[in-house]
Amino acid sequence: MNLPPRVTDRAFAQLKAITENAGTTKFLRVAVEGGGCSGFQYDIKLEDTASDDDIVLEREGMAVLIDPVSLPFLADAEIDFSRELIGARFVINNPNATSSCGCGTSFSI
Repeated sequence: MNLPPRVTDRAFAQLKAITENAGTTKFLRVAVEGGGCSGFQYDIKLEDTASDDDIVLEREGMAVLIDPVSLPFLADAEIDFSRELIGARFVINNPNATSSCGCGTSFSI
């Protein structure tokens, strides 16, 4: 049985910081779309509202949204936040990806 993705403490903490800076509740949407250099790509963005059919991963009032079409591609994955010399960003560690692009947002299954 595949499990929904896990969201790290670091990712929830960054989402909380973003929400506090914005002064309003923001949700982090993680979706998978066709395209990119490897066949699929992650679409990670902030949204103001959730859809009725979203899977909601919540902790301490912060929420990550995943649409039901993207969920199978993200099964058992980890949503994290990374700070590196080239910048800071939300990242997906996905055991389902057989290969990925150097950009980190494109992958194949």
